[in-house]
Amino acid sequence: MSAPTTIYLLRHGATALNRLVPYRLQGRATDLPLDPEGVEQARCAAVALERVPLAAVYCSPLLRALETARIVASPHGREPVAVDALTEADIGRWEGQTWEDIEESEPERFRQFHARPGTVPYPDGESFLDVQRRVTPAFQRIAADHAGAHVAVVGHNVVNRAYVAGVLGLSINRARAIRQANCGINVLHFRRGKVELMTLNACFHLAPAGPA
Repeated sequence: MSAPTTIYLLRHGATALNRLVPYRLQGRATDLPLDPEGVEQARCAAVALERVPLAAVYCSPLLRALETARIVASPHGREPVAVDALTEADIGRWEGQTWEDIEESEPERFRQFHARPGTVPYPDGESFLDVQRRVTPAFQRIAADHAGAHVAVVGHNVVNRAYVAGVLGLSINRARAIRQANCGINVLHFRRGKVELMTLNACFHLAPAGPA
């Protein structure tokens, strides 16, 4: 039996916005760099993957993903390849707001979104289903281009949850329940057109564990 293509799917390291309390939503319109904690998380992920013979490293073009990918790729002498389809979700007019702000200003849309986050889009933005349909072909292309090899991909919270939900055969409305810590690692095997999730959100390499 031929070896599977293995993709190590990471969420980017933390930015200052990720660690604010209360949490503020960060989509594609916010392009912050990693903060010092995020850099350390990326370094921990790089150490965890340094003995893996990575044939390539792909990432979202947003700065937080690109910086994480560069740190992960460095021990392997690779330069990350940015893929537009891996960009974080468009969260429209909720960008930068807290959930408390949103519930107060748009209570009905807040309720609808939390009841059906897969199919009710962020206002003026994308739904989780939109994101899943956008990113799935990108993962298929990456796997096909590196048959039998090991590849790292640095994505985002919504991107990773939407894609993993599809791999697991879950309803897209359950995607928000999938935990993705900053620089947590998912391991996926691709073989003969099928995808299997081997590891979900591994955080053993992070000390302390990454924030939500």
